[in-house]
Amino acid sequence: MNKTAIKNFAIWARNKLIADVSYDARLIGITEDGIAKPLPQSFGGTQFFDIGTAEPYSISGEAVRQRDKLIEVIQQKEKDTDYKTAYQYVIEEVAYTWFNRLIAIRFMEVNDYLPSHIRVLSSESGKLEPDLVTTPFDAELPFTAEEEAQIFQLKQDNKLDEVFRILFLKQCNALNEILPALFEKTKNYTELLLSLSVIDQDGVVYHLIHDIPEDDFNIERGGQVEIIGWLYQYYNTEPKAAAFAKNGKITKEEIPAVTQLFTPDWIVRYMVENSLGRLWVEGHPECGLKENWKYYLEEAQQEPEVQAKLVEIRKEYAALNPEDIKLIDPCMGSGHILVYAFDVLMQIYESAGYSQRDAAKSILEHNIYGLDIDDRAYQLAYFAVMMKARQYNRRILNGENTCHVYAIQESNSINRAHLKYFGAGMDDIEKNAAKMQLEGLLDTLTDAKEYGSILNVESYNWDLLRRFVAAEDTDGQISMDSVGVEDTAEQLNRLIDIGETMARKYWVTVTNPPYLNAKNLQQNVVSYINDYFPLTKNDFFTVFIEKGLDYLIPNGLISMITQQAWMFQSSYESARKLVYEYAICNMAQLGPHAFDEIGGEVVQTTTFSIRKTNIPNYVAKYIRLTDYNSESEKESAFFYPNNLTTQNLDEISGIPGMPLCYWASDQMLNAFKAGKLLGAIASPRQGVKTGDNTIFLRTWFEVEYQKTTMNHYGEKKKWFPCNKGGEYRKWYGNNEYVIDWENDGEKLRNFRDPSTGKLKSRPQNLSYMLKKGLTYTNVSSTKLSVRFCEDGFIFDATGSMIFAKDEYLDYILAFLLSDVAEKYAEILSASMTFEVGQIASLPIIYRDEEKSNIVNIVKENIKEEENDWDSFETSWNFTKHPLLRSVSSISEAFTQWQSECDDRFNELKANEEELNRIFIDIYGLQDELTPEVEDKDVTVRKADLQRDIKSLLSYAVGCMFGRYSIYKDGLIFAGEPYSLQAFADKLNDRPGTISAEELQRAYRNEGVVVDEMFFPDADNVIPITDEEYLDDDIVSRLCDWLKVVYGADTLEANLDYIAKALGNKGGTSREIIRNYFLNDFFKDHCQTYSVTGSGKRPIYWLFDSGKQNGFKALVYLHRYTPDTIGNLRIDYLHKMQRVYESEINRMQDMMDHSGNAREVAAASKRKDKLAKQLKECREYDEKISHLALSRIELDLDDGVKVNYRKLQTAQDGKFYEVLADSKNIMVKEKK
Repeated sequence: MNKTAIKNFAIWARNKLIADVSYDARLIGITEDGIAKPLPQSFGGTQFFDIGTAEPYSISGEAVRQRDKLIEVIQQKEKDTDYKTAYQYVIEEVAYTWFNRLIAIRFMEVNDYLPSHIRVLSSESGKLEPDLVTTPFDAELPFTAEEEAQIFQLKQDNKLDEVFRILFLKQCNALNEILPALFEKTKNYTELLLSLSVIDQDGVVYHLIHDIPEDDFNIERGGQVEIIGWLYQYYNTEPKAAAFAKNGKITKEEIPAVTQLFTPDWIVRYMVENSLGRLWVEGHPECGLKENWKYYLEEAQQEPEVQAKLVEIRKEYAALNPEDIKLIDPCMGSGHILVYAFDVLMQIYESAGYSQRDAAKSILEHNIYGLDIDDRAYQLAYFAVMMKARQYNRRILNGENTCHVYAIQESNSINRAHLKYFGAGMDDIEKNAAKMQLEGLLDTLTDAKEYGSILNVESYNWDLLRRFVAAEDTDGQISMDSVGVEDTAEQLNRLIDIGETMARKYWVTVTNPPYLNAKNLQQNVVSYINDYFPLTKNDFFTVFIEKGLDYLIPNGLISMITQQAWMFQSSYESARKLVYEYAICNMAQLGPHAFDEIGGEVVQTTTFSIRKTNIPNYVAKYIRLTDYNSESEKESAFFYPNNLTTQNLDEISGIPGMPLCYWASDQMLNAFKAGKLLGAIASPRQGVKTGDNTIFLRTWFEVEYQKTTMNHYGEKKKWFPCNKGGEYRKWYGNNEYVIDWENDGEKLRNFRDPSTGKLKSRPQNLSYMLKKGLTYTNVSSTKLSVRFCEDGFIFDATGSMIFAKDEYLDYILAFLLSDVAEKYAEILSASMTFEVGQIASLPIIYRDEEKSNIVNIVKENIKEEENDWDSFETSWNFTKHPLLRSVSSISEAFTQWQSECDDRFNELKANEEELNRIFIDIYGLQDELTPEVEDKDVTVRKADLQRDIKSLLSYAVGCMFGRYSIYKDGLIFAGEPYSLQAFADKLNDRPGTISAEELQRAYRNEGVVVDEMFFPDADNVIPITDEEYLDDDIVSRLCDWLKVVYGADTLEANLDYIAKALGNKGGTSREIIRNYFLNDFFKDHCQTYSVTGSGKRPIYWLFDSGKQNGFKALVYLHRYTPDTIGNLRIDYLHKMQRVYESEINRMQDMMDHSGNAREVAAASKRKDKLAKQLKECREYDEKISHLALSRIELDLDDGVKVNYRKLQTAQDGKFYEVLADSKNIMVKEKK
């Protein structure tokens, strides 16, 4: 099946159909802005509408009535929302209705299921004109004489699209006789908005026929009815993304889209075979069916008392006939599970002696049930099941057969006053009982679309309710009160069918429920779940585990695929206890990537089968597939013997929190008895939740350094270091954030919602703040990532900390970063989240005789990681670049640095392997673990020539701006006002840093470059030009810096070395370096000054005129003043304009006087380029002028993202984009 083609078509077709339907609606005066009245010249049964053309658009007769109905539907929907939303909802519904019918007819015509056996959308011969258009009267569709004449005339006039539209509607109406739930009569507003073409190669019909291979629809050539489900899932791609992207709760209209997930075929087979299949073969072992089921798992070896219990259960199964087995999918979606259940039921019936024809009819009538809140999905499930029945019984589509699949409907619109007209002829006792029960059902189904099949419906007397509704009597009188009784009766019968399905008990439940956290649901749904499902309330999928079990008869079987969080996380412990009351038959733990449609590690799943029976000491089979990275890999690995294990859950019940760690060995489990829980000697704690990180958190390099505490937190400061998790890094590091903790966090501790007064922040565990401990990343796609943290830090909820006495701290850190702890962490949290409760539950075995060795290694490791972290300028303890050494060439400096990095890496790796060996011995896990550490798990960096040269250039730019200086370690200017005097004072605060003579020279020549020294740029503007126009551009300044650092004699060699490492285009080293600064430096700077999840936070801002590179200049945020833009404009932008004007004149002079044709051509080409650059500069000057005159003030406390927008917003409130990459850096505009 070509899923790429299917996906591309479905997404494109949705937008195309919506556009076409919207266009047709616009023709009749209905747009998202409102509903226009017909023009005054409208008369009788004809209406005219202004569409901006000379002649108005007109409709008449039935079309007028259809328009009125369309307006009524929009206005009805508008009562629940606003007009625009109601309009969009109805347009979307109409577009989908036609999409649904198109793909259904396509499936039927390819498989020759249409009653006429004539293709509607395509031709057997491959011609563009569909066969139905070619021979319309061979299809035995009902035409009036007038319609026949109209078709003849249109064909004669070669108006094929108009012929097709008439015939397509006729075919849809004819299919209503055999598939009424999908093909409703189209004489309504949907027909008015039908705009399909068979000749337009940009139309939906043409793309459907040509984009998706026909074999994907053809069940005899490998096609499956499941293609309908795939089309529906992909159709929902954009609505799903939009629903998740918005802020706020998920509405009932959005739930279908956000929860739609088509289950891979092999997982469907596993679930059905191990529930429905198991039920039959355990009671009928002689049937021989399980040999046909690839994914069926045999019973594990059981103890005699367990075997005896199973024998009793199987006697009950043996008494079942095929008709007795009722199966439900309460979240059926497009019916994928029901379709395969149909196949398995067919095998069961055939093994019992039934013919396929009789079996198909019986399966529809007795066995298969399905529910969904989504009307669209219901239509597809209905169609899929009926098509599967048609596959086995050619006569099934006779209008007399249907199936028990339903879209849950709400009772809100029922006119309860009509109930008095029902129950005619019944005695008062029956009538009152029926009325009371029916009102109870209506109460239960109020707003049912929001709750779906989790609603608990009482077991009413369904026969009584049907007789009550059937006995309608209005005394032959039609009154205002009785109008619509027939419609009410029809709705009531539908609700009774749905209610009975929801109340019924089943032998088998199989489903893939919605994965939707309760916090994203509307409050009334949350309240209902809290009231009726308190054990499983965390997520919809756990609620459905409980509800799915509730649907079952005792000893029935349930198979599901859910997220695996319930197996491990502490918040799901009550759900685990519920599951453990019954017998897990088997499970395939899938982990991430079970659905190719979902990337990343977030959705991690498991599929399982449970028998609704309590059987102590039952041994289940488990297959662990978490290490495989795609659907196909997991499917193949399902059969690998090494992935299969057995486990008695009673044996793991002693583990804190009772995680479902079926793979744990006896030796691993022994540690919980032999050792202590980590929580007995340490205190893992979750940190504060700010309520709004954009207000309280910054990366440290954004703010003024003097306002931070860093290593001197005792002072009265605003910004405190904050642990916030971060990337996978061990021992030390990830010190990136600061938090507003002024006055002991007063602002955060009192951060409230202004509208409700409710506290938005969660200032918890405050007594642990600023204390030394261990911090770890609580969400990780890899391994547990723990680091030592000195005192002085605040910590938030994603950077939880572990506190312990000094005598234990290093030992705990060593254990947590060992492969042994990783193996136990997998037991307690096989998800991506490491909760403090799970950390506290790790078993730690303390060995005094190993402590000294362990502590020494830990201290070495922390020191090595700290040295590595501080070697890069994003550390606040960075002193100077590691390539600044007592050598004259960068090449030699890099060789030394490379050797230093290698030594550090190798030492750390050896230390980690030694710690692994120690803990493997302590825990006795030699048979399960080896001490080796992979290079990728050592978190210090090796030398990288290009990266390190780029970082050297970044450091040089920092020296140009005065952020750093080659004469003094660490930060120099990071928010304080700059002057040459201030610079000299900074250098002089450590006597002996530079000589008195050099200081005197600096004082005497303020603003003048002194050859022997390298001073920061005086006006905080460093131009970047594409040619060597200025003597103070960035390349010239770099050359000056290199001469001072490494010596003038090695300048050219060092430039060559830098250029070679960069690898940019250019004829000379200076050109290569210039091109790097022009094209790549700012991108690299943004990458360096960014933190995962927080986006880009550059501190050197690039003023950029555009694609022509007319003007570029860097400005250092922490030295910005309200005069900076004005100075940049006058001293640099205007200067560049004069340069371009001069160069243009020089090129013109060359063209006028040169006799060399090649030289003239080159001059002409360069003149054109210069002219474009000059034009770009002048246009840029227009924007810059508004900002320069505004003299904009910035506050570093606001952070980069706010200030990036603020600097580009003039006094009049208008935004002028003058900085590079604004869209991806600045905060979004407030609406």
